Amino acid sequence: MTGDVLPCFDASTLILPEDTSCIITVPITLDIASNHGVVVASKSGSVERSYMISPVDNLLQKPSLEELVKNKAILDDGRTLLDTGVIAVRGKGWLELVKLALSCQSLIEELMKSRKEMSLYEDMVAAWVPAKHEWLQLRPLGEELVNRLGKQKMFSYCAYDLLFLHYGTSSEVLDHLSGSGSGLVGRRHLCSIPATNVSDIAASAVILSSKIAPGVSVGDDSLVYDSSISSGVQIGSLSIVVSINVPKLNGTSENPFKFMLPDRHCLWEAPLLGYTERVIVYCGLHDNPKESISKGGTFCGKPWKKFLHDLGIEESDLWSSSGIVEKCLWNAKIFPVCSYFEMLDLASWLMGLSEKKNEHFVVPWRSYPRVSLEELHRSIDFPKMCLGSSNHQAELAAGIAKACINYGMVGRNLSQLCEEILQKEVSGVETCKDFLDLCPKLLEQNAKILPKSRAYQVQVDLLRACSDESTASKLEHKVWAAVVDETASAVRYDFKDHLLEAPNSNSSPASSDNNGNEGNQSFHPRSVKVELPVRVDFVGGWSDTPPWSLERAGCVLNMAISLEGSLPIGVNIETTKVTGVFISDDAGNGLLIEDLTSVTTPFSVNDPFRLVKSALLVTGIIHDNFLVSMGLRIRTWANVPRGSGLGTSSILAAAVVKGLIQITDGDASNENVARLVLVLEQLMGTGGGWQDQIGGLYPGIKFTASFPGVPLRLQVIPLLASPHLVLELQQRLLVVFTGQVRLAHHVLHKVVIRYLRRDNLLVSSIKRLAELAKIGREALMNCDLDDLGEIMLEAWRLHQELDPYCSNEFVDRLFEFAHPFCCGYKLVGAGGGGFALLLAKDAENATELKRLLEEDSKFDVKVYKWNIFLA
Repeated sequence: MTGDVLPCFDASTLILPEDTSCIITVPITLDIASNHGVVVASKSGSVERSYMISPVDNLLQKPSLEELVKNKAILDDGRTLLDTGVIAVRGKGWLELVKLALSCQSLIEELMKSRKEMSLYEDMVAAWVPAKHEWLQLRPLGEELVNRLGKQKMFSYCAYDLLFLHYGTSSEVLDHLSGSGSGLVGRRHLCSIPATNVSDIAASAVILSSKIAPGVSVGDDSLVYDSSISSGVQIGSLSIVVSINVPKLNGTSENPFKFMLPDRHCLWEAPLLGYTERVIVYCGLHDNPKESISKGGTFCGKPWKKFLHDLGIEESDLWSSSGIVEKCLWNAKIFPVCSYFEMLDLASWLMGLSEKKNEHFVVPWRSYPRVSLEELHRSIDFPKMCLGSSNHQAELAAGIAKACINYGMVGRNLSQLCEEILQKEVSGVETCKDFLDLCPKLLEQNAKILPKSRAYQVQVDLLRACSDESTASKLEHKVWAAVVDETASAVRYDFKDHLLEAPNSNSSPASSDNNGNEGNQSFHPRSVKVELPVRVDFVGGWSDTPPWSLERAGCVLNMAISLEGSLPIGVNIETTKVTGVFISDDAGNGLLIEDLTSVTTPFSVNDPFRLVKSALLVTGIIHDNFLVSMGLRIRTWANVPRGSGLGTSSILAAAVVKGLIQITDGDASNENVARLVLVLEQLMGTGGGWQDQIGGLYPGIKFTASFPGVPLRLQVIPLLASPHLVLELQQRLLVVFTGQVRLAHHVLHKVVIRYLRRDNLLVSSIKRLAELAKIGREALMNCDLDDLGEIMLEAWRLHQELDPYCSNEFVDRLFEFAHPFCCGYKLVGAGGGGFALLLAKDAENATELKRLLEEDSKFDVKVYKWNIFLA
């Protein structure tokens, strides 16, 4: 990516050509195009609803209307294709580029010796466009670029929905922050701002990485970045302040020094090579540094002639008589280098704000060394500037972290704050160690609002910041134990407290009943069989997962389905005369548990029967003397590929729990079973939320919402699907097993940790997934499967934000292959493999895609026959 722009678009939806280069473009009006690069694309491109791919015929730089017309660059709608500066090179094209880079060291050395330059933005791109070869061959290394890269074609990918934000001027920065790009900026990131009754900060002001003291005023739509603003400073509206660090005068607690930056002005400072002081620079928001005196140039909004007249400054004070072609702000020696407060005094005078006479300022101003913007840009001390900025951010982060720990640590990402604090290599670690000493009081003082899991995660993050990995790893077990406990507390409301504990000897088979009689009750054989469907989720996953669902509302839209004409998940439970519990599964594993006191947590991750053991605990069946005089035979099966993503484990757990409760005549309602399975999964250590068991226990398509609290409440709303919707779904939705296997608990672990840290991106992504579930419900109720497809695509993008590894090269190729036939697609569950949902544009596209997938040897996939389970 090159250029002074921020192009905003969904990169996951790009359909880029193989083995060549491709430049990303966007349709733009001719007035904007005249100040940028323009791509001339062939008229013979392939056009889709949201994009267009065409060979590139030519490239133009800041073209006039005549040039656009001459080169046939104007589209049918009167716009033209803007060069965004985003270039993708793939396959053989990328290989050629790498080979060139590895073989041209001598050419680059020659280029450096001759002090000539080549542009990646213009020269390299021109090598892929034959119309530019004649121009390129006259440029440094041009002939080599043409010979090595000129055989490749370049394409244009026109992204109609791309948001193109140009940052060429200061006023454009403010426009974007208050306009179309405002949603891209966290308005209060890493900031220290006093109480509103001791400062005047406009609601529309953007404060980033800054410390604002009491007694400061910041006007509407202004930007303050990377600064420390002390008391007495007033910043007007529509102004920009960058890297300003106003010290306290004489170290006093109250700063009597007053400074005002007028409306529509810019103020910044930078360290210079050869100076101990940092030079302060300022100008008007709309000043053009390159616009000369003769062509209407301005300084601080005033025409140069008026500025010079008002302050009694001569042109010769700013510009020497030799070597300057155009006198303008860029080369005016106007900014003095002296002590900080003298610079601010002189700045007020130069901006026309001082009430003192010019004679008071002009003599000292002339006596000080002065620099122009041109000299400033050549002599900035970049290492010193970067060090100052990082130290400033570290101090800000330390202050915020200390306040968070003292006052509750409810919402901030301490791990991110620690990264900022550790920019100070020596004192950063000591600061984090000091914060660790505050942690014992953290939970004690904030127990009513701060979950234990969050408090422990704070300590883990601080330990890792202090490089104490061994203690952090030990404490991490407490994090997960706390999540289990919090989940159990929320869902086992009015359950017996001992359900998660191992049975004691009094409940073993040899014990007597309450009347002192030995266990010789008459045996009544009973048998229960539970069969359940699997679930496919359209959108909303992750919002159902603890601890999110314990603290925030969750919404999921999913559907119960049968596979290959049968319900694939089930359990058969029989009572036996012989005491003990015999468990078997469809993989040929078997286990006889004679001593029920051995069923205790934690279970080994390699224990194939930990699911059934956990079910025995959470249902209370081994605590209630049910197995004193009889035993159980439990057989489970799941006719689904391993790592399917169809919720198999949770649904199997639901089947076992439901069967055990039925055989003991307990409350086997779906709501009760769903809550118990949530506890069971925490007990097993796999985590997981409520959507899988809801998906399998309740038939059909349903929208489920959860409401945090004690108890956690679930509301399952069945969608009354019309016969037409059912038929269209059956015809258009392909349920495809990718053959890729991945266990969900690995990604679950990462996502839960990010939530406990209050990762901003994760929180916003899960919020959006829950919102999309509501929108998806409306789409299905309106029988609009095309809208559902768009929702699935956005959900898939959000899943990739939550976990970059939820996709892989095979899945990407599968979706790219299916894209022309589909309006939406995603992997089910947490992703990474398992089953994919491909929602075709219509029944004909679904049939054709199914045929191609089954015939193409590149995709060893299986397209399953499925039906909505409505019983």
